[in-house]
Amino acid sequence: MPEIELTEADRRLLRVLQRDGRASTQDLADAAGLSSSPAWRRLKRLEDLAVIKGYVALLDQGKLGLGAVAYVQVSLTEHTAATVARFDGFVQGQARIIDCARVTGGFDYILKVVTRDAEDLEHFLMHHLLALGIVRTASTSFVLRQIKSTTELPLD
Repeated sequence: MPEIELTEADRRLLRVLQRDGRASTQDLADAAGLSSSPAWRRLKRLEDLAVIKGYVALLDQGKLGLGAVAYVQVSLTEHTAATVARFDGFVQGQARIIDCARVTGGFDYILKVVTRDAEDLEHFLMHHLLALGIVRTASTSFVLRQIKSTTELPLD
């Protein structure tokens, strides 16, 4: 996929939006050094090009009772198209899995899982993940303290 050429004004717009998806057109224009109409047109162009994929609200997981976060490294029993498709479909259907990457190295996938507590995580692992019958190994690491968590991409 070709890289989109961004001007410095585009980058300034995107930096503001990454910090505040509800920024007004005037706030965006001020940050980009533009008037409102050109800022709005640039924003619309970035949306049309799918540089901006959407807008979301970031929630506080602790306040929602989701106090346990773990990374689960998963190896599948086999690497056939059917097994991979089944696992990928499973991941898509699990709200507790908030991030999943297929990786190189000693494991096939790394999952980021949020649950209420350790018991809820154990239930998820035993009754959902391992119950699939296609997971060879799953190695779990609990997050003790989050040092950095951001959705902001570097735009330099």
